[in-house]
Amino acid sequence: MLSQKSFEAVTSMFHKVSGIQLTDAKRALVAGRLQKLAQARGLSSVDQYVEQLMRDNDTEEMVRLVDKLTTNETYFFREPQHFERMKSVIEKRPASAGEFRVWSAASSSGEEAYSIAMVLGNHYGTRGWKIVGTDLSTAMVDTARRAVYPMERARQTAQADLKRWCLKGQGDNTGKLMISPELRQNVSFENANLMRQLPEIGMFDIIFLRNVLIYFEPPAKAEIVRRVLPKLKPGGLLFTGHAESIANLGLPVTSLAPAVYTHA
Repeated sequence: MLSQKSFEAVTSMFHKVSGIQLTDAKRALVAGRLQKLAQARGLSSVDQYVEQLMRDNDTEEMVRLVDKLTTNETYFFREPQHFERMKSVIEKRPASAGEFRVWSAASSSGEEAYSIAMVLGNHYGTRGWKIVGTDLSTAMVDTARRAVYPMERARQTAQADLKRWCLKGQGDNTGKLMISPELRQNVSFENANLMRQLPEIGMFDIIFLRNVLIYFEPPAKAEIVRRVLPKLKPGGLLFTGHAESIANLGLPVTSLAPAVYTHA
């Protein structure tokens, strides 16, 4: 049981760190994830865990808490329309245009970035492109760098892509896959908070900003998009989640298709 006092203390702290405001609708999710953290510390109640966290001002545990609250289940080739759109972009792009760069701005555990990589690898081979994945969660960045996933996450991945770009786990890794080193050499991951100053990661032909804006109120959504847009090359594409809308936020973007934007 998570008391109102504990819920407010955790969500206030989480908002200060991440910029994400968790409403009462997320209370069950927060309670469930705090329960796991409490159990890991040998504590009998969630309220006891929160009280100890706030009393001790334990920054390492706060990092674990933020990681736990920002972890989302994902899979390869989620919202496939964007990958089809990207294919059409690279097929029309002249070879003289230089390195093709994509930013997975809320990369979670890396499935999105490696899905992008498979598309680019199929077109360009292993040269001429780069992907940068960023995420608030240190645990997710570490998972993305390891590049080992349950096979179930690849349920929407073509067999040809699995055969070309993935290694099948054996022994202790039975039922898992690993992204091949040939693909991984062009993909990097680092921490970034979209509500803070962004790292120097360069400019991009396409930015995937998907399934993260849904956590924010409209002013914060607009702030994030305004921070991300300068990283988009002229004529580049910004993809948002299909359940997210950035219409009516007064942003300098033009809608090209559902959840597909470019500079206005």
